[in-house]
Amino acid sequence: MALHISLLVFAGGILALVGGASILVRGASRLALRLGLSPLVVGLTVVAFGTSAPEMAVSTGAVLSGRGAMAIGNAVGSNIFNVLFILGLAALITPLAVHRQVIRQEVPVMIGAAVLLVVMGLDGALSSADGSLLLGLLVAYTAFLVVQSRSEGRAGAGDEFAAELEPVAQGGWDSSLGAQVGLIAAGLVLLVIGSDALVTAAVSFARAWGVSETVIGLTIVAAGTSLPEVAASVMASLKGERDIAVGNVIGSGVFNILGVVGLAAVVVPFGPGGVLAMPPDVARFDIWVMLAATFACLPVFLTGREIARWEGGLFLAYYVAYTIYLVMAAQRHDGARAFADAMMGFVVPLTIVTLAVSMLRRRGA
Repeated sequence: MALHISLLVFAGGILALVGGASILVRGASRLALRLGLSPLVVGLTVVAFGTSAPEMAVSTGAVLSGRGAMAIGNAVGSNIFNVLFILGLAALITPLAVHRQVIRQEVPVMIGAAVLLVVMGLDGALSSADGSLLLGLLVAYTAFLVVQSRSEGRAGAGDEFAAELEPVAQGGWDSSLGAQVGLIAAGLVLLVIGSDALVTAAVSFARAWGVSETVIGLTIVAAGTSLPEVAASVMASLKGERDIAVGNVIGSGVFNILGVVGLAAVVVPFGPGGVLAMPPDVARFDIWVMLAATFACLPVFLTGREIARWEGGLFLAYYVAYTIYLVMAAQRHDGARAFADAMMGFVVPLTIVTLAVSMLRRRGA
């Protein structure tokens, strides 16, 4: 496939994915509110999971076409992109408030999921049993949030998710059950079409540029499938709905690991690959970057229960550095290994100390 045709297919796939995710989120969030879920839980589950639907569609399609490396790279790269780029960009726009429940409950869940994925990948592959466990945990986590929401009643109705979701849910053409189900179905169809186009184009990019499908998955595909999260979080930040910006990213992070990787591992026996192998480069470096970015959320969120602009700038700087490393490694640059060692051995520990001191100072103020 010629490169210019691949670019057109890639752009079409992105449009289909973003449009499908948007339609799916609209229908599913209205339906969830109809069923009595609190706006916060809708934001952490339906909205976050819906904006992660492109990652699931692309990773599952990649596995079924025998490209498991792209599936893993997409999931891991999306989590890195979500935390470092999206949260960083949104915090630069306006300091982000962090809901108490997110600090106490959702961030530890995301950290636990990331640790579990690292442990599962130590043997170099993810089995169908591993995938079933991840999906089972996702179902249990979602069920817990629903039960928690119902037990708390409408206590969360005053948060920013309520202000964003409830006015639209009270009326309009999509207030009927039929319209909501139709939106969900149309969104799923667009996601399937978009994922197939995106995987096809990404494979062409890898061949044309002489880089691995893993690198394409970690960068171009990860950023492309994360566009719904970018749009949701940046727009929420611009509108001052700071809970939504954070809750969307954290919920998506949980879903990417438990749902996207879980489903990819479950369906792998139906693809030509037979096993969802953990790419060696991802196992050596990228998955640890994801884990470090995930752990970085906790001290950042604890510093006054907000993400300050300087912390957002720090996250963005880390993502730029990570992307520079991937480019250097893809070109087999002699300094790639030294660059990675400097980041992991000096810059990251220094940042942890800086964040810890900042947290102690804010608590003492």
